[in-house]
This record gives sequence, structure tokens and C-alpha cells, in this order.
Amino acid sequence: MKTNTLIGIVLIVVGIIAFAYQGITYTTREKVVDLGPLQVTADKTRTFPLPPIVGGIALVGGILLLVKGGNK
Repeated sequence: MKTNTLIGIVLIVVGIIAFAYQGITYTTREKVVDLGPLQVTADKTRTFPLPPIVGGIALVGGILLLVKGGNK
């Protein structure tokens, strides 16, 4: 399989996933209280938003790579 074709397919998949999820959610553990041997932690969920333009650019770039790779 050609490199351009493979990269094009990967970009299309990434673009579709970016449209579907619109962000990456992750959980961090933070100390809330630290009094000697007593420690209290809390899990906080944070989201890194992905604008739809990122998914669109990846999708269009992947399609262009597939078309360009097919013309050779």
C-alpha cells in the first residue's frame, strides 16, 4: 500500500472521530487536603475540546491524499 494512501485513510478516520467526539476527556487526581498522614484526593474530569474545523481539515486532507494517490 502506498504511503499517501495509508496517510489519507488515517486522516479520514481521525477526521470522523474528531467530528463524532468533539473533544478528548481525561481524568486527573488532585490532592485536596494534605494534613500530615491525612490526605484527601479528588478525581476531576477535564475536557480538551476539538473544534469541528480540525475534523474538517483532517477529512479534506485525507480525501485529497487519496485522490492524489489514485491519479499516479
